[in-house]
Amino acid sequence: TSPTAGRIHLSGEDITDLKDRALRPYRRDMQIVFQDPASSLDPRQKAGDIVGEYLKIHHRMTKQALYERVAELFVKVGLRPAQMENYPHEFSGGQRQRLSIARALSLNPKIIVWEEAVSALDVSIQAQVINLLCDLQDEFNLSYLFIAHDLAVVEHISHRVAVMYLGRIVELAEKTELFREPLHPYTESLLDAVPVPDPTLERDRKIIQGDVASPINRPSGCHVRTRCLSVF
Repeated sequence: TSPTAGRIHLSGEDITDLKDRALRPYRRDMQIVFQDPASSLDPRQKAGDIVGEYLKIHHRMTKQALYERVAELFVKVGLRPAQMENYPHEFSGGQRQRLSIARALSLNPKIIVWEEAVSALDVSIQAQVINLLCDLQDEFNLSYLFIAHDLAVVEHISHRVAVMYLGRIVELAEKTELFREPLHPYTESLLDAVPVPDPTLERDRKIIQGDVASPINRPSGCHVRTRCLSVF
């Protein structure tokens, strides 16, 4: 799919218009982990084959070296090497996501895109996976593009946050600055919409009203302007 606008840069290189063979070396540097591991893992492949598939495509390795590398990745994400013989349906939801993470790490990428990667997991499992992501980022010096709706998760894992509305970034700031003093009305309304655990704690909430405009016929100027008048 060709981008409709903008440019894509990886490590200072413009890769927007690269195709096939020219793009192949860059594919090793970019990986993605999807929201639902059950639908992104081949149910007919064993777990070890799933994690080792990228290694077979991009690297020439002996069978023994491949086995050892996959086993190492299993241990790294908190799985047992013996589970390499299992199929995806034999794993829990959290384990399947760990399997997806192991696959993404296999090529030692520079950046990993997390597409709602923990939203389908139970809260307790979310915490385990998020802690794992933070540990892996420190260990391998990875860059993350973390896409999420859960502001608590965003605050925990992010360094810099971009708030989007109708496909446009409306605010971009360091995490601490954004959560302490949001500048855009939409960002402020998002933070005010977070439930407060103490029912006795009162605060002046500025919850945005109205309906989201059509992405086909977007408002001119700031996309949120048609909803700001009813709140601010």
